[in-house]
Amino acid sequence: MNWKKSSEAINKYSLIKFRPRSFQKSTRLFIFITMKFEVTILGSSSATPVFNRNPSAQLLNCNEKYYLIDCGEGTQQQFTKYNLKAARIDCIFISHLHGDHYFGLIGLLSSLHLNGRMKPMQIFAPKPLLEILEIQFKYSDTVLRYPIEFFPIEADESRQIFENQDLIVKTIVLNHRIPTTGFIFQQKQRQRKIIKDKAESVPMVYYTALKKGLDVELPNGEILKSEDYTTPADPPRSYAYCSDTMYDERYFSVIKGCDTLYHEATFMHELLDRANETHHTTALQAGEIAKISSVKRLIIGHFSSRYKTLQMLLEEAQSVFEHTELAVEGRTFQL
Repeated sequence: MNWKKSSEAINKYSLIKFRPRSFQKSTRLFIFITMKFEVTILGSSSATPVFNRNPSAQLLNCNEKYYLIDCGEGTQQQFTKYNLKAARIDCIFISHLHGDHYFGLIGLLSSLHLNGRMKPMQIFAPKPLLEILEIQFKYSDTVLRYPIEFFPIEADESRQIFENQDLIVKTIVLNHRIPTTGFIFQQKQRQRKIIKDKAESVPMVYYTALKKGLDVELPNGEILKSEDYTTPADPPRSYAYCSDTMYDERYFSVIKGCDTLYHEATFMHELLDRANETHHTTALQAGEIAKISSVKRLIIGHFSSRYKTLQMLLEEAQSVFEHTELAVEGRTFQL
């Protein structure tokens, strides 16, 4: 194994593979019947769990593959509560190392181990998280059944960190008290759609070419035009996740024009000084960011524990950007 650290005293307690800072590309191929692109809110509270809100965590479902975005305390219990299968997660993205965004990770990884997981888990996170995981597993004398492939991310510039047949994932450099990145998940362009009624008489062997926009010549010389047997694919969609940050125009260009933006809105604007002091955003500022960035929809979350109800935060953001919704736990947003 290619270990970043050479200390045998640490390495023997872990199966974590360190990956260099280059994006990971999957070459596996799948056929999907239903094309999904949706996110389920698992946690929307800042700092501490409070009332009926857990710390930050979201589950992105793209064509029935699961991507976990942040993993606050209690995340694995949310999977049970909302009847979601944690075993289906293949990639985890951690925005930064404040506890409300990763304190649930050790428990989740350990439970997957106890439940017999064997397939690798890929983790994209700040580099120091590797040491945290190794120490935790070392002193609990835990040797995971499955390998963890660790991809360190840096908060110096936006870059691509992941790609497979469905998605490209890039980082968003945010402005918080410690190095922090958001993530933008961009669907790849899909192939054209077969018109079933028209294509019933066409041998399926030609479907692939037609879906790629290619005309097909049959053995008898007949030409099948792709435009006659297919319709254009749906335009690819994008989802931007901005976890903890203060208002900073430097990242607006990365999220510009995205279909759905999740942005933290920790405080009401009357607490702007407190927001600036703690490097957070107000609900009003989140609305302004959505408007300036020309996004189609805004979801706000990461609410301060001081707010028992969230309607006033919603109304404040909507006063600037009408198409704003609350990150209510258990709700699934079609992206």
